Amino acid sequence: MTTTSESRYGWEPALSVRQVLTLERVLAGEPEVVAGRAQLDRPVRWVHVAEAADVGVMLSGGEMVLTTGVLLAGDEAKQAEYIQSLHRAEAAAVVLGLGRAFPAPPEVMRRAAERCGLPMVVLHRPFPFAELTEEVQSRLVRRKFAAVSLSETVRTELTALITAGAPLQRLLDEVARHSGCPVVVTNLAHRVLATAGERSAVDDVLRDWERVARQASACADGGWIGAELGGRGERWGRLLLCGYRGDTATGRLLADRAAEALVLHRMLGGGANSWEEESAQSLLTDLVSGAVPAFRLLPRARAAGLPVNRRTFVPLVVLGRTADELDRALRLLGMSGLVAELADGAAVVLLSLARDQDAEALTAHFAARLRAGSRAVVAASDPRTAWDDVPAGLREARHVADAVADSPHALDLPAVVRLKDVHLRGLIRLLRDDPHVQSFAERELDGLLCDAEPELLNVLRTYLATGRNKSRTAQLHHVSRPALYRRLEAIQTRLGVDLDDFEQAASVHIALLAHDAQQE
Repeated sequence: MTTTSESRYGWEPALSVRQVLTLERVLAGEPEVVAGRAQLDRPVRWVHVAEAADVGVMLSGGEMVLTTGVLLAGDEAKQAEYIQSLHRAEAAAVVLGLGRAFPAPPEVMRRAAERCGLPMVVLHRPFPFAELTEEVQSRLVRRKFAAVSLSETVRTELTALITAGAPLQRLLDEVARHSGCPVVVTNLAHRVLATAGERSAVDDVLRDWERVARQASACADGGWIGAELGGRGERWGRLLLCGYRGDTATGRLLADRAAEALVLHRMLGGGANSWEEESAQSLLTDLVSGAVPAFRLLPRARAAGLPVNRRTFVPLVVLGRTADELDRALRLLGMSGLVAELADGAAVVLLSLARDQDAEALTAHFAARLRAGSRAVVAASDPRTAWDDVPAGLREARHVADAVADSPHALDLPAVVRLKDVHLRGLIRLLRDDPHVQSFAERELDGLLCDAEPELLNVLRTYLATGRNKSRTAQLHHVSRPALYRRLEAIQTRLGVDLDDFEQAASVHIALLAHDAQQE
């Protein structure tokens, strides 16, 4: 991502030829660009005064050469060779002071410079070269000092964050603050693992990520500056400053310090896939929460490698399986999707299927593999063909998973559990935060909730869950039937209900479901 000249001059900050020509002292000399106008953004590493025809042997590249041409006047061959010598030495530009030797721009030198692509500038007014040399050198020194200072500041701040155990996102936010532009971390396949910076600017970068990523790999035009991520002889990613507005050398220093910190963070963080998991988790969490509109998350999903054009999306929430196990299952089945673990141990999966595929059959196949030899529960919403409907689908799948999380009938559920399978328990989960439902539950169960011993409440829970099967309830609580009868009688007395009456038993059951849902 660097040009030949940039890599040759190391990390030294430079002024461009164009910037030098805008300096007040230079403007006093009435500069005119007579050749190589397209190359005015070349970096100027140093300023050098030279009159000899073979000046190139004294240069190391990147110099702006100042001359009066006094030793070249009257010899067109020397004039052409002078320009060729500068070109071979990769000089940044040549500035010719017009005067006694050359009262007008020499055509031979102008044509040679144009052919070489070497910026040639003439000064129409007498100008002390020492002033220009002093001005440029002092600015370059100040820039170099500022760049090194920034580099050390960033290194210190990022190291402190790593020592404090900060997550990747916190490090990237700090890099974005210093760079003033979007920061993107990708894997070797150009899939976006993390971003930082102003949200709208990041969205602009990700909107056409595949094309942008290819261009960014080819050059540093437009302030795109990259640094490789890797260690122990292995590359595994890339950090990009997207649209950095400062000079390229300083940007490369900043990118380099950031890359060093990210490599250290990853090495200390363990798993090689942790960043991929964090990326998926961030995206899916934002989708589930609804805090960010779905259309604004579409560029992130596409940049993360999820197929989104003309696809069918199946939101899933899986209980009893880790994100790693789900990711392996996706790869084994050749299915596209994102996987992330939630804070409560559940895992979210967003399947992306081609429109001509049977979404129901593939979802069932995926669930069957997950349930083989385990008690995994796969909760799903109906397939969605519109991206904007995905957040609602994810929330529905999460609701279904919550409703069956502690169901005594979990083993009897279908391979893929949907909203229609959770019945009354699902409805209560949806309404558990409603104040009216909370008051109803407390009113119905008041006689047991104030009891210091929860055993009667547990007996009631089992009795209702088993369909008022007294034999099964006694067996599960390891008590005799007469002992169970005494406990049921105590429950009815405290609640003031008759559990043999269907309506009263149903009312108590609903209240108990609401109470349990509120405790989670």
